[in-house]
Amino acid sequence: MTEDLFRADAYLQECASRIVRLDEAGIVLDRTVFYPLGGGQAGDTGTLLLGDGRTLAIADTRKAKDAEGKPTDEILHVPAPGQEALLAALAPGDDVTARIDWERRHRLMRFHTATHLLCHLVAQPVNGCSITPDYARLDFHMTDPLDKDALTAGLAQLVGAAHPLAVGAITDAELDANPSLVKSMSVQPPRGTGTVRTIRIGGDGEGEGGVQIDFQPCGGTHVANTAEIGAVVVTKIEKKSANSRRVVLGWAA
Repeated sequence: MTEDLFRADAYLQECASRIVRLDEAGIVLDRTVFYPLGGGQAGDTGTLLLGDGRTLAIADTRKAKDAEGKPTDEILHVPAPGQEALLAALAPGDDVTARIDWERRHRLMRFHTATHLLCHLVAQPVNGCSITPDYARLDFHMTDPLDKDALTAGLAQLVGAAHPLAVGAITDAELDANPSLVKSMSVQPPRGTGTVRTIRIGGDGEGEGGVQIDFQPCGGTHVANTAEIGAVVVTKIEKKSANSRRVVLGWAA
């Protein structure tokens, strides 16, 4: 099992770790700050700092899979090509420092939070998602047209309002009683521990913190406040099918 430190604190940039195992698929650590590809969000890149001072470049991060192809509770750090000599010197039990490419991760965090704001502006089920450092897209299950300028203005307003974001959790039973909280048609929140991680933007609509903007299960990494997103714009709206509209987000020029 890999302890996923990024779930509790997305701002951690590095951590001391120990190699559990390594093979042709990648390196499994006992704990990590690297986010694995999932929920539409790209996997992290970065480096592993070895005990002798050398660094191993990590080109991607994935969830390990069992013999049946099902995700396990281990996280694979995939080395960049051409580092065979470094890899040959590694062994289970070795201590390393896992360090993410923070600038890239922060762009992913900002875009991921922006997609949640987009879910608030377009209150329709999502049937596809991709979050990269350079763009993000959501595919909405709908037939009505969308206005690019209106969505860009709506995002600017929500970003400028500086809504706080909070990580929480609900029980499986609470989620079963409120299935509408799951806005994605293609990705279901992970189960098995009895609780499901949630992201809330804004207040709870009852106490302090103001009006609730978005609340849904999510395992991804996010910024702490919408103001941190910065200037994002809707760069394209596409009709992907009779009942699908794709909205693409980019950084403002």
